[in-house]
Amino acid sequence: MRTVRKAPSRERPATYSLLPAPGELPVATWRLEHGWESTGWQSTDSFEEHAHDFPGLAYFQTAGGLLRTGRRVWQIEAGDLFVIAPGDVMGQVHASDLAQAHGWGVFFTADALGPDVPGAHLAWRTHPLLFPFVRGGAIGALRLRVPEPERPEWPARIQALHDELAQRRDGYREAALAHLTLLLVGVSRLAADVVGDLRENREPLLAEVFEVIERRYPQPLSLRDVAAAVSISPGHLTSTVRRRTGRTVQEWITERRMVQARRLLAATDLPISEIGRRVGFPDAGYFARTFGKVHGMSPAQWRRAGGADPGSRPQR
Repeated sequence: MRTVRKAPSRERPATYSLLPAPGELPVATWRLEHGWESTGWQSTDSFEEHAHDFPGLAYFQTAGGLLRTGRRVWQIEAGDLFVIAPGDVMGQVHASDLAQAHGWGVFFTADALGPDVPGAHLAWRTHPLLFPFVRGGAIGALRLRVPEPERPEWPARIQALHDELAQRRDGYREAALAHLTLLLVGVSRLAADVVGDLRENREPLLAEVFEVIERRYPQPLSLRDVAAAVSISPGHLTSTVRRRTGRTVQEWITERRMVQARRLLAATDLPISEIGRRVGFPDAGYFARTFGKVHGMSPAQWRRAGGADPGSRPQR
């Protein structure tokens, strides 16, 4: 595994891309502590302010040390899980920042789950309720808190992933992807309360916006409706949300609707027109065009690509 550095510009710091060798899994792990140990990653004593064009996680099982993200400096606490979206700006990192820390980093590319799982990577790349991975680089890494009873599981999962990548025994690809999937499921469960996470991370306006979208996405909903609900002018809301998330309010509304559409396509036999109606698209043609623009295939093609026996899908 190697990284490629894109030189900084006036608008952006240096940005790193993760480039696996042919046939290599696009996944890397490293210990976040004094004297870093990595799999497939060249570590140094320090990193400049930088960003990645791929997502990642940083989990710390004990308190101690600092993590610099965006303009913030976090005092690391036991159970901290930092979710790093593509484009998030990470502050300059010195080895001394992590001298007292004990944690793990996991980074991967969007195709890590494989093309044979239709929509799998879309589920975490575009899901508004998985806000940690889709903030557009405006906020910096999002901090989640792992409940104390669950904390022993996280380093054990990452250690298992690390061992598979390092030892490459028979079946390591399948085992490594299984461990990565479990980690992503854990993130999704921790991030399920997006509104609470946004408030925890001092983003009250975004919390209100996502609360409105979550409550009203099945109905007709426009930028003006959301702006009225949060008592801000549409122009101010548009610029603020785009600046802080990299997307517009309307894009977030559409993404939330697409998430529910994928769920209904995969889990029910409802007609596509009915699915469109249930997710806020009374016009079946407009629903199909929007779905196709987002996913590169029609709703019917996406459903067929799932490979499930239609008769086996539970009704919801």
